[in-house]
Amino acid sequence: MRSSQRSARTVVTAQEVALGDLRERIASGVLHPGEQLRQEQLAGELGLSVVPVREALKTLEAEGQVVYAPHRGYFVAQLDMRELVEAYRIRELLEDEAVRRGVPLLVDEDMVRMQEAIDDIDRLAQGSDIMSVNAANRIFHFTLFDAADMPRLTNFIRILWEMTEPYRSLYIADAGHRRLVNDEHKAILAAVRGRDVAGVIKLLREHRDNTMEAVNSILTGEER
Repeated sequence: MRSSQRSARTVVTAQEVALGDLRERIASGVLHPGEQLRQEQLAGELGLSVVPVREALKTLEAEGQVVYAPHRGYFVAQLDMRELVEAYRIRELLEDEAVRRGVPLLVDEDMVRMQEAIDDIDRLAQGSDIMSVNAANRIFHFTLFDAADMPRLTNFIRILWEMTEPYRSLYIADAGHRRLVNDEHKAILAAVRGRDVAGVIKLLREHRDNTMEAVNSILTGEER
């Protein structure tokens, strides 16, 4: 069993609760870009003390999802195409390496998990549950990355995914985009089953490029 598939931890800290909740709110658009994050208010809503909320905000700041302004506090980061392009370029370098190492090591159980994620997204394609689509999307991709059995590499990729979650949520909010995402997933899985490493790398690059192009169009349209 790979290290990433060991038994799940049963203890969840208050900081992890705060972090998970804030990530979900930012990714789903409940907390808007530029919105101020008031620690005391968030702590009250979560039924926590301010300390775990503050630590969660520091983690989100390190990931680039929030920014800190001296004497003013924390704010949800504004969406910026330059940030997305840079993050996706770094993702390309890391994910290509994960694919090269991981595809030959994938087992039948992994491919079943990837197919189940595809089925979940198909089922959710016409709805509005963006968080569940995001969760299935992550399972699909990180099953592939985790197969490389390089936890530090996978962790760097995960940080970049966390940082760009609001952009991805903006993209898959559209039902047409969700269908396109899953069509691309099906092609990727077919290449995985054929152990076609070069094909998987090519398809993943096209997958990322399509997201960036669509997000750029959405942001440009919002700025008009």
